[in-house]
This record gives sequence, structure tokens and C-alpha cells, in this order.
Amino acid sequence: MRQKITVIGGGFVGEHVAMGCAAKELGDVVLLDILEGPPQGKGLDLCEASPVYGFDASVRGTNSYGDTADSSIVVITAGVARKPGMSRDDLLNINTGIVKQCCEQVRASSPNAIVILVSNPLDVMAYVAKVVTGFPKHRVIGMAGVLDTARYRAFIAMELGVSVCSVTALVLGGHGDSMVPLPRLTMVGGVPLTELLPADKIDALVKRTAGGGAEIVSLLKTGSAYYAPAASTVEMVESIVRDKKKILPCAAYLEGEYGISGCFVGVPVKIGSQGIEKIYELKLEAQESAALVASASAVKEQQGKLSL
Repeated sequence: MRQKITVIGGGFVGEHVAMGCAAKELGDVVLLDILEGPPQGKGLDLCEASPVYGFDASVRGTNSYGDTADSSIVVITAGVARKPGMSRDDLLNINTGIVKQCCEQVRASSPNAIVILVSNPLDVMAYVAKVVTGFPKHRVIGMAGVLDTARYRAFIAMELGVSVCSVTALVLGGHGDSMVPLPRLTMVGGVPLTELLPADKIDALVKRTAGGGAEIVSLLKTGSAYYAPAASTVEMVESIVRDKKKILPCAAYLEGEYGISGCFVGVPVKIGSQGIEKIYELKLEAQESAALVASASAVKEQQGKLSL
């Protein structure tokens, strides 16, 4: 049988996740939203696109968690998107209530699912999901590092005028201003980035990466990014469904790794059919380690404001 993939939240990110999962034939997709009509319409529209794209996967829109029962993977994109001038942290109180309600339903309808969090503030929402569902830590994953690393790679490729496929990089830490790109481990066609660009240029790229989401929000005026977040999420879903065991930077719940405990932080992990199958602990330099710990502290500060 095909796996069932539920996407909660029928906004731009959710609909593009649904499209990506269907187009890659990762499973049959259920697109759930509280609004009556839009998820059903988008699901039907995607089904009608299947003969053109040539994929055999159904997409069903619904307002009922009953239709999501026994999902293998649940992607949560529900919540309020950022507006110009709004930080991810500004969304904390609003989206905590939304994600909590979603997770209560997921716990009841799909108790064996792997949950991927996309809602912001990402790392804290992943913590909310873990607490509310009670799922083991390997089955709750935050989509952050894949997106942050993609942005970092894109900016490097733009700066150097090279293929994005030639750029390998890694961004750790919380999904926000405290994220930790690692120029030391960034390669372009096997050549260290530090040999291709001066320090001031690299610092500018790192700064732009941290503000990548806000840059798009300021340009769109009435919304936030959705193409890159959706693509990043689909890559994670594919690695789970096809047991590809990709090593991806994702928000994982740490229990002592990197000297951090009790929160979700972006680190390199192996993603396979069981969810997070391994957390890789890199040997960081003192400055990098301090930046990662500081990023985790910022996440914990936000967690401390929660009322669950």
C-alpha cells in the first residue's frame, strides 16, 4: 500500500509540500485545513494536474482529521505567517496554540506517525509537538537546517557565479538570527570557501543567510517564503519514505550532544524510515561551539515562555 502523508495547513507552504510529495510519488496526500473549500479545491486541482505531470498519487483536501487517520508522516505547516517587521519569535504565542491543537489530533489519529514541523518559531514548535504528542524524539523533526543551508548555498553560488550543485555547506543552530553557518566546512567544488572569498564577503553571506526569511517577507509585503521551505520539507519526506538515509541538517531534540540538552536545535542527522536514525556530533572549534550553545540558549529562552 502507498503511504499516507498528511499536510496540516493548506496555505502556500502546505500546498507546495502536497504538490512536491505527489509529484515525486511519495504517497497519497491528505491536505487538511480549517477553512472549508480551499483544501478540497487545491486537492482536486492537484489531482487534475497528475495526468500532465505523469504522477500516480492522489491528493485529497479535507477539514476532518478522520481522513488523516493512520498517516505515516504528518507535516505541520499550520499557523500564522510572518508579516513585514515581524520576527519568528513574534509568532510564539499565536502559533503555540495552533500547533498544540494540531498535535493533539495527530496523537489521536496517527499515533505511529513521524511528525515534521514547519511552523514558526520552528525549534520551539518542534518542542511543543514532542511534548503534546508524547512521541519519541526520533519521530519529531523540525525542518530548519535544510532550508537555512539551501539559502546559504544559493547565496554562495550567486556570489561566485557557479552551480549550486558545486556548493556543499552546513548550517547549524536555531532557525532564526542565531543560526550558525559553518564557513570552515563549506566547499565549492572541493575547494574551501575560505580560499575563494575574503572574510568580509563570507561574513556578508552568513548575515544574509540568517536574514534570508525576513528578506523575502520584506519583498513579498503580504506573505512569507514558501517555495524553498516546501522543497526542503519534501526532501525530508522523501528520505523517510524511500529510506534514503540522507544526512541533513534538521532540528533534533538533543540530550547532551554538543553540550546541549532539553531543546530542538539544528544539527546534522541521518533521516531514514524511522525518522532521525542518528545524530552526528561534529568536532567544532571553540567559536563555533560557543555560537551553537548561544543559539540553543535563545531557543530555550523562548521555550521558557510556553504554557502547555
